[in-house]
Amino acid sequence: MSITPLYSTTATATGGRSGRVSSADGIIDLVLAMPKELGGPGNAANPETFFASGYSACFQGALGLVARNQKVTLPEGNTVTVTIGIGKDETSFGLNARISVKLPGMDKAAAEALVAAAHQVCPYSKATRGNIDVALETVV
Repeated sequence: MSITPLYSTTATATGGRSGRVSSADGIIDLVLAMPKELGGPGNAANPETFFASGYSACFQGALGLVARNQKVTLPEGNTVTVTIGIGKDETSFGLNARISVKLPGMDKAAAEALVAAAHQVCPYSKATRGNIDVALETVV
């Protein structure tokens, strides 16, 4: 699939998981640390932190787009929480994701349909489809 970017951003890492990452625009400039569970100090952000943050924001944007297109009003207090896991696979390490969407007070079937539709249009979901295990959870 080919796209013509409407927006691009650039970030540079030095020192890998125990280094630093910064964006070209200067908005991000953070120290990185290996999580305790992987043998590090766990006292700073790591790549999985960024992935979970980006995925959750992107998915919530996709949820809003789907809701607007379907003329559905999302309930107040709706949230999207993404948990990214890292662990050993057959060759090295791999990722998985769990997306938990809270749509308080919505009908369960309608909420699940919105979440499924958002999963089809979210760019992060498209990028991960078929590459990592992604579990969806809808909470009403």
